Amino acid sequence: MKIELRKITVRELTAGYEDNEEQGVRGFDGRLDIRPPYQREFIYDENKRNAVITTVREGFPLNTMYWACRDVDADVPYEVMDGQQRTISLCQYVHGDFAYDFQYFHNLTREEQDQILDYELMVYLCTGTDREKLKWFETINIAGERLTQQELRNAVYAGPFVSDAKRYFSKTNCPAYNMGKYLLNGSPIRQDFLETALRWKAANESTPGMKQTIEGYMASHQHDPNASQLWQYFSAVVTWVTATFDVGKRKVIMKGVDWGALYDRFHEQVLDKAELDKEISRLVIDSEVQQKKGICPYVLTRDEHWLGLRAFPEDIKLAVYEQQQGVCPLCGQHYELEQMEGDHITPWRDGGRTIVENCQMLCRECNRRKGAK
Repeated sequence: MKIELRKITVRELTAGYEDNEEQGVRGFDGRLDIRPPYQREFIYDENKRNAVITTVREGFPLNTMYWACRDVDADVPYEVMDGQQRTISLCQYVHGDFAYDFQYFHNLTREEQDQILDYELMVYLCTGTDREKLKWFETINIAGERLTQQELRNAVYAGPFVSDAKRYFSKTNCPAYNMGKYLLNGSPIRQDFLETALRWKAANESTPGMKQTIEGYMASHQHDPNASQLWQYFSAVVTWVTATFDVGKRKVIMKGVDWGALYDRFHEQVLDKAELDKEISRLVIDSEVQQKKGICPYVLTRDEHWLGLRAFPEDIKLAVYEQQQGVCPLCGQHYELEQMEGDHITPWRDGGRTIVENCQMLCRECNRRKGAK
């Protein structure tokens, strides 16, 4: 990886400054993405903003900034990775968006203006492979207003795919939010919806022995002309969930479930929505079920680990251990309490409850053997 230190004047930095709100912020004669379209909007508070101007006005050193270098033929060859808010503060002040010490930039004398415009910023330019840049960005992303992991990925794999994907997944009231707000955690503008969709799709394209990652998927699709494939898959998942479950009534227990994995396994099966809803209703009020968000995965997979079934509390285990005098009823051997585990005599799936009358203390080996049957 190549890292080059350059001096950039405020005059050069602020030339061609343009703020297009959700479409992003550019400077450096249009060659620098100060805030790319895929990143959330954030503005320094007044004190931080004024501290930047004070530093420059007094000629004090401003913290080093970091720019990423894109492909040599990119329309916008540079992108700010650290120093975004300092850069925006300088651009806004020079272009008259706010006053400092009761004076706008145009109120200053020519000498005062030139002193600001000729101030030199120390900028590191980073050129390298996608993996190198992602690692580097993670390292420098340790102070200020931190980027999310997905924002870092977006920077590394910037291109037509990411630009189009943000239309679907990264804006306030975007299509993905309107479709999946009851199923996904997080916020579109923090890239949570895009990250979830990418995780689902990457898993969907995985093969036995070769797991696809978000980074791998984005790398292979970086130069796709659009993100329609990702959007179509996401839409199919959400449509299937809506057709299979009563989302409006069950949204409390459905948000954050790995719906992509469940769709991949079960979307071709014919499922009875009414029967599923009846079973879900029963499980919701079952005090034995500790993980209510695991109910929907359970009714499809029949894997009880999703439910976090209630375990025997210590007082019941101690009482039953004393009744058994420390002897495992299956192998007849004596054990210390910490060598034994509480077991449901009648399993939960057959109506067994977590009460003293339904508890037996088994040694670990017997309990494992019984659970494997």
